[in-house]
Amino acid sequence: MRPAHIALAALVAAVWGVNFVVIEIGLDHFPPLLFSALRFLAAALPAVFLVGRPTVAWKWIVAVGLVLGVAKFGLLFTGMDLGAPAGLSSLILQIQAVFTALFAFVALGERPGRVKTAGMAVALAGIAVAAVDEGASGPLAGFVLCVAAAACWGVSNVLTRKASPPDALNFMVWVSAVPVLPLLALSFALEGPERDLAALRGLDWTGVGVIVYVAWITTVFGFGAWGLLLRRYPASSVAPFSLLVPVFGMSSAALILDETVTPLRWCAAALLVGGVALTSLPIGGGGGRRASYRAGPDVHAPREKEPVHVPGLGPGRP
Repeated sequence: MRPAHIALAALVAAVWGVNFVVIEIGLDHFPPLLFSALRFLAAALPAVFLVGRPTVAWKWIVAVGLVLGVAKFGLLFTGMDLGAPAGLSSLILQIQAVFTALFAFVALGERPGRVKTAGMAVALAGIAVAAVDEGASGPLAGFVLCVAAAACWGVSNVLTRKASPPDALNFMVWVSAVPVLPLLALSFALEGPERDLAALRGLDWTGVGVIVYVAWITTVFGFGAWGLLLRRYPASSVAPFSLLVPVFGMSSAALILDETVTPLRWCAAALLVGGVALTSLPIGGGGGRRASYRAGPDVHAPREKEPVHVPGLGPGRP
């Protein structure tokens, strides 16, 4: 890769990592489900009028929109609102690569090889260590919801793999339009109209800036830049940069939010990132259909004849 493109890939990883800190700040301004709805609304409008008609069947757009937008982000935002730290959340979400491999095996018959299976075991060990650390120092409920969010992300990756959108940006913009009304309805029912209205009436420039960042910087810029890199280089060259996301997430949370990173959490990070690397990167092989997933923040899309992982919404208190 050219030095400029290496710098761009690292910048995208930094943007996605810092995103967790930004959403930590945003959750001080909005209830989690309302915040998630506003994020998707800002990501979808006015982009849906600029990207053209959907390039895949509506059933795939709706399915991914509900699983990724409503379930994954709803659980993640709520988990972080319950107290899951921003840095730890950026780490936990990387287990989505393991869930993706497992669900792809069940639904698509894509059997992981020995190396990938070993990577899954290492990553799960990292999650266990993180759970012990969080159980000793923070609310375990938020941790569990973040793991559930990663599982939903894995399901959405498999659905997107089945959809195989030819234009990943078009696909993610239309997917972003689906969760808005369901999330608003859930927020109205679970968080209450009074709380929602109070948040909207109290909207200030910080709140606006947070929404702009999570919708346009992490989604439009991050997704567009990542797609540009994947069009120029093999996925195996680009995907490893996504493993920098929890590094930027944990370090920015420590610097900006003064989050403490315990030795146990560093151990969990080493295990999880190493396991995800073995699980997601093209190392080794397996029988049956080869797994085609790469590490990275959001969805899969075809690049020439090979499906590749193209992040769409990026991570967040996403």
